[in-house]
Order: sequence, then C-alpha cells, then structure tokens
Amino acid sequence: MIARRTGLFAAAAVALAGALGSCGVGGHLAGGREGVPFDLQGFVDRALSAGNKRIVVPPGRYRVSPRNGQHLLLSGLDGVEIVADGVEMVCTETTRALSIWKCRNLAIRGLTIDYDPLPFTQGRITGISPDGMVHDIELFEGYPPAAEVVEFKYEIFRPDTRTLRFGEYYGFTVERLDPGHIRIRKPDGYRDTRPEQVGDIIVIGTSHSPTSDIPHAVYCEQSSGVSLEGIRLYASNCFGFLEVACDGNTYDRCAVDRRPAVTDIRKRGDARIRSLNADAFHSKHASLGPRYTGCVARFQGDDCIAINGDYHMVMASAGWNLRVLSKRGILGISPGDPVELVSYSGARLPDARAVSVREDGESDRKEDAFIGRQRMDAGMKARGGQWLTKAYLVELDRAVSLPRGSLICAANRVGNGFKVVDCTMGFNRSRGILVKAGNGEIRGNTLEGVWMDAIIASPEYWWLEAGSGNDLAITGNTVRNCSSRGITVAAYGGRGEVAPAGAHNSITISGNTVEDSPAPLIRVTSTKGLLLEGNVLKPGAASATTVDPVELVNCSEVTRR
Repeated sequence: MIARRTGLFAAAAVALAGALGSCGVGGHLAGGREGVPFDLQGFVDRALSAGNKRIVVPPGRYRVSPRNGQHLLLSGLDGVEIVADGVEMVCTETTRALSIWKCRNLAIRGLTIDYDPLPFTQGRITGISPDGMVHDIELFEGYPPAAEVVEFKYEIFRPDTRTLRFGEYYGFTVERLDPGHIRIRKPDGYRDTRPEQVGDIIVIGTSHSPTSDIPHAVYCEQSSGVSLEGIRLYASNCFGFLEVACDGNTYDRCAVDRRPAVTDIRKRGDARIRSLNADAFHSKHASLGPRYTGCVARFQGDDCIAINGDYHMVMASAGWNLRVLSKRGILGISPGDPVELVSYSGARLPDARAVSVREDGESDRKEDAFIGRQRMDAGMKARGGQWLTKAYLVELDRAVSLPRGSLICAANRVGNGFKVVDCTMGFNRSRGILVKAGNGEIRGNTLEGVWMDAIIASPEYWWLEAGSGNDLAITGNTVRNCSSRGITVAAYGGRGEVAPAGAHNSITISGNTVEDSPAPLIRVTSTKGLLLEGNVLKPGAASATTVDPVELVNCSEVTRR
C-alpha cells in the first residue's frame, strides 16, 4: 500500500483518518453530516510527484471543491492506477467532476460521484392553466431553490409509478416566483400536448457554479486504454460519461442511477426521481470503440449509450475533389483516412480514402441558404453559430459524383469495434442503445421502459452524426415495456426518405426477446446482408394484431430462420 511505502502518504492517511473519525458504516458520515472537505486533486498530485503508479484513496465521503471548473483533473498519465473503493466525491459546484486528458492505460476503480447542490431540482405540479400551457410548481424541500433553475431538461413523472408521464419539453420559459415556487410556460408548439396532471412530479435543471461551468461529469479526451471499473454516478449537469477521440477504453460495471433516499446526502421532501440530466454514456470519434460491460444506465434525461462520429456536408463535387463544410468547425479527416461517403438520397458509396485536406474559407450565401432548408436541428443551421461555416477542400483517391447535401466522415473515427454487453438500462426519455458504428456487438443487455427505440443502429442527418454499420451483431438482448420499437436498424436521406440497401451491411439480429412494446418490434431498412434468427417477439396489447412484428424496407440478401 502507498501509505506504508512512503512517509508522505502515511501522514496523509493519518490526517484523513482523523477527518474520518466520525464516519459511519461504509464511509458515510454519521449524525447527518454531509462529508469532510478534502483536497483530492492535491492528494493525487502529491502521490504522482512522489513517483507512485498505484494510488489508494482512503475510504470516505469527501466534499471536493473544483479548480478551474474541474473537481479532479488527470492529465498525461501513463500506466497509473487509482483505487477509490468506498470513496465518494461530493462535487460542491455543478461543474465537471472528473477530466481525463491525454492519458494511456489509466485505471480508476470504485469511485462514487454525487453533487451537492444537485444540478436539478424537483417539485410537484400544483396548478395547470385551462389551456394547459402554464404549470405552477411547488419545489420540494432539500432541492435547489427557484433562483438556480435553468431552462434545461424539464421532465414530468407520474407520482404513482415514478416513471415518465412525458419525456421532455423544449423551448419553455421559467418564472421564478419565490424560492420554493416556479411557473413554467410551454412554447406554442406544444399547445396540443397535454399529458401532465396536477400532482405530477417534475424535475428540471439547475446551476450552482460560482467559479466555472463545464459540462458533463466524467470526461475523457484523446486517451487510450483507460479502464473505469465500478464507477457510480448519481448526478451530472449534462452527460454522465463522455469520451472524445479515444481509443479502446473500457467501462466495467459503471452505473448511472437515481440515488435512493436511504443513502442520500441530504434529507429531501421527495426521493430523487432522476439520475442525471442527459446521456448516461456517450462516445464520439473513437478510433477503437468503447467496451461497456455490466453497466447500468437508468432514469437519466436522455440516451443510455450513444456511440458516433461526425458527418460533414458536401457542398460541391468535381472529380476527385470535394468542397466540404465542417461540423463544429473541425473536419477531423486527415490524409490517409478512409472516408464514408453518403449521397443526399441516403445511398452509401464505397468508402474512399483522403489524399489531401486543406482549408477553403467559409460558407457562402447560397450554401447558407441551402443549409437553412435542410431537415436538421435549428441550432445547427444558424449562420452565427459554430456549425457548418468553415470550408475545406478534400481530395480523394478516386473520382466521385455527389450532389450538394451529401455527407462525408472519417470512417475510422466513429467507434467501430465497440461492445455493449450484459448492461441494464431504461426508464429514460430517449433511446436505449444508439450506435452509429460497425464491427460491433450488442449482446445480453436488458432494456425496460425506454421512451423511444430501445436498440437502434442508425446515422442521423438531423444531428449530422455518423456513421453507418457493417458487421454488426445484436444478439440475446431482452427488451420489455418500451414506448417504441425494440430493435431498429435504419438509414435515411437528406429529405427523410428511406435509404437504399447497402447503407448497412452484414447485420445479425438473433436470439433477442422483445415484449410488451408496440409493433413492429423489429424494423430494418437499407441493409444488404441481414440475418434474422431465433427472436421471440410479443407485441404489447395496444398494438394492432394485423401489424407484422418485423418490418423490412429496402433490404436485400435477407435470411430468416
């Protein structure tokens, strides 16, 4: 143990033991105390400076203050192991908990992360206007006050089942009446949407970030071989676990879930009804996709697991050369990269290879006008934003013909080679497992109460999220009581039309059980080489008996057993 090997850490352990003298069972502080202040960053930094590769943090619940918007930053580490069994980090501002930057073979085990104050508040609807457009809400004791409420992630839950009544409203406004009361006004687009009832429980985002406000709880960038084991996350201002431009990271028995009242940091007027504000696990631009094994993702405000890269939009095509507007201002395609090419119709061309890439100014007025007409998120189409304004010239290794609005992405930076195995997910307002990658496996997972598609493999023009799937296996999963399809493999063109066969290739869907969900339980489009075998499909009672539980559109070379 480190504390035995060095005098420095022996002293640190003694000091911590003194601070933890009033701890109860499992490191939780007795007598209702919320935790002891602890310079976790300093503790880790001193261990690293002493040359330690294995750092053991003594068990306990610690209140940690952020530095530069991050409660703990791990940068440039190689071959380091951090053991945090029985350790709970209570983040004291609603900014990032843990940042991992340019690390290799880093392992972190056992850490629990929570926030106090929370990044959301909770209350009960006490009144609804006659037109259903205004909700009066009384906030529960023990949650952040009205002054900290932000217009983000407003969900409505049934008080009896404590599951979603309605997924989420967008574009609403908040009036802060007094510390314990708010009034929410829905936008006009929801005038005919009135599922909520007086007495329903609501949850909505809050912010308490006096020093800085950086999104996501656990963030990992440009890192390879990172192993997160048994990390438990109870809250986040946005995503739970987000990795960007990583390579072969693993998440073993990590969990996102709402915290039970019996272990909560504070006494509250109502037990927590949400875990975190947005996606539980999200991977972008991975060269080798992540591996999620035995993980849990429940009651968060968006997707359970999402794996993807970025598409960029083709404005002109001339022989070997493309003019491309980049998403986020960063193309992410380097000379030598294989590139996926998708026509505006959704037809996927054979992959090519980038020969050269150079900047080519910014979008012009005609290009801006074209983008403004597309079926995409409104924020992505705004000329004053960060999207689709910076232009590049991409030279390919062969000539292609692509109309304006076609798409290109780095085919080796979408998370290919991922695995999602033996995970438990659900009771969230969006998708369960959402992948835009291939050479992957989705196996042995259980999904329940997912609001949208439970398992879906599909690129999205709406968000310009890439890519398409090859050699994808969806096997042995159990899906039950979901509000939309159990398993979907699909692709669409820029106008919303179903893409031709060949967008996805070599897809296996076998040994899955989908029950008590609306038909069709399995929907596959745009696929060449599909195996459907041994699936048990039991539509919910509300589904029409005439609807085929399997729907195939624009598929070829299909085998059904």
